[in-house]
Amino acid sequence: MNHRRDLRDPSIFTPENLLREARRQKSIPKRQVPRVCLLDPDGDIVRYLIRKGRATVNPNWACDHTKMFYHQLGNTTVGIVGNAVGSPFAVLVAEEMFASGYTLLLSLTSAGRISERPDLPRFLVILKALRDEGTSDHYVARGSSCLPNSILLKTLSSALGNSRLSLGPGTSWTTDAPFRETAAAIRRAQKLGADCVEMEAAALYAFAQARRKDVICVAHVTNSMARSIGDFEKGEEGGSIDSLTLIDFLLQTLRQAGYRDR
Repeated sequence: MNHRRDLRDPSIFTPENLLREARRQKSIPKRQVPRVCLLDPDGDIVRYLIRKGRATVNPNWACDHTKMFYHQLGNTTVGIVGNAVGSPFAVLVAEEMFASGYTLLLSLTSAGRISERPDLPRFLVILKALRDEGTSDHYVARGSSCLPNSILLKTLSSALGNSRLSLGPGTSWTTDAPFRETAAAIRRAQKLGADCVEMEAAALYAFAQARRKDVICVAHVTNSMARSIGDFEKGEEGGSIDSLTLIDFLLQTLRQAGYRDR
C-alpha cells in the first residue's frame, strides 16, 4: 500500500477522539496532567517504584493498553508508562501522552551493543537513530535515519560529560525484528555508525518531527545480544536506580539551559 504521498494528510483516527471515548466509557474526567512523561519499555523502573511504594497510579490516564504511574523525581512529577515495547506500541502511547497534555517525553530502553569501541558509555543519549522499522514511514518521508529536536540535541550534547554516570552521545539502529539481528545486518549497522540496537528511537523521533513534539531517547547498553552467559545485567534493581538518576540529570540539564517545554 503506497502511503508516501499522504504524509501531510490528517488522520481520520486521532488519539484525542480515542481518549474521549475511553473517558466516556470508563467515566474518567479530563484533568490537567504533569508535563513530563517517561517510557520504560522494559518495565524495570515501574516495578522498582511500585515495590518501594514510590509510584502512584494515575486515575486519569485513559489508555486502554497501559497503566500510568506518577513518581516525584527531584522537583519534577513524572508520569511513567512501562512495557510499551517496539515502535508501534511506543508511538501509540506517545500519541496518547501528548494528546493528554504532556509536553516532554523521555524514553529509556535497554539496548544491545553494536560498537566495538572499548570506551562505549553504558548510557547513550541517542542523537541519531537508523531506521529499520515501519512506523517511522507513516510520519516522515523515507530516509536512512531520524534525529531529535535540534534545540534538545544542542542542549544535551554539551552537558553529557557532566554526569557522574557513564553517559555519552550515540547512534542507534532501530529494528522491529529483534530476532533477525543477523551477522550481516549487524555489519551493515556498524558501517553506518551504530553504537547499539533497540526497538523504539527512530519511530519516536519520526513522530516527534512530524508532530513537532519534544522527545529524548536514551539507550541503556546492557547486552551483546545474549551471545555470552551472564548477559543482560543492568545493575542494582535492574538498573532502575541509575536510570532514575540519569533522567533527573537530563531534566536538570534542560532546566539550567533555559529549556521550557512547549
